[in-house]
Amino acid sequence: MSTLTSNIGSKDSARGVKTAKLLIVDDDEAVRGLLKMRLSDTYQIIETGNPEQALALALENKPDAILLDLMMPGFSGFELCQSFHSLSYTSRIPIYVITGEAGTKYKEHVEGLGAKGYFHKPIDFAALKAALAAELKTKMPERRAHKRVQMRVSLKLRGADANGRPFEEVTTTENVSAGGFLCACAAILLKDGVLEVFLTSGGQDRHAGRAKVVRKESTGSASQRYGCQFLETTSDWVLQGR
Repeated sequence: MSTLTSNIGSKDSARGVKTAKLLIVDDDEAVRGLLKMRLSDTYQIIETGNPEQALALALENKPDAILLDLMMPGFSGFELCQSFHSLSYTSRIPIYVITGEAGTKYKEHVEGLGAKGYFHKPIDFAALKAALAAELKTKMPERRAHKRVQMRVSLKLRGADANGRPFEEVTTTENVSAGGFLCACAAILLKDGVLEVFLTSGGQDRHAGRAKVVRKESTGSASQRYGCQFLETTSDWVLQGR
């Protein structure tokens, strides 16, 4: 049987402060209880022991982060991680795997599926709380600092890929803002990697600025989508902030 509970810190509730939500997906009731006990003083907890219910709960409750077990009956954590990361409604929710499975093989695999972190059982709660605090503190400014506009702009990106090799690639944005853009890129890029950005038109390249990679989204194809935030822009960038 799965369970679903919601715990909201009384102080935050009384003051009308929005509490960040965590969705816990683990078929071990004892682990869910431990996670609730250690995290409910800071976060609103939504939890289930039924992996098949997890996607519906994520769509309904829009959690700020997901804590996910790997080995569950019926629908594995690997499948859930891929589903969360590939669906547009849940692709930006950070996923932290919490599992009894040790070894780099699983860690590398789930990171390739979009997981932000990997924690072994017994859980290092200090490290988990630090990872959640850092992620949830920085997530909102990256998404909402500037209004995004659906606009296709031809760009040339130049920088180093995840292996440190120089690359140059022409791509097209899906949306833009005064402070950044979202586009596909065949090169594998690291979060916080810095790119030189050029506008390409009429056979000419115009330097638009320097941007860092702030998030990666799966496209289900060879390319990934990357959200980039400008560190500095020139007057040639298509949208200018005040």
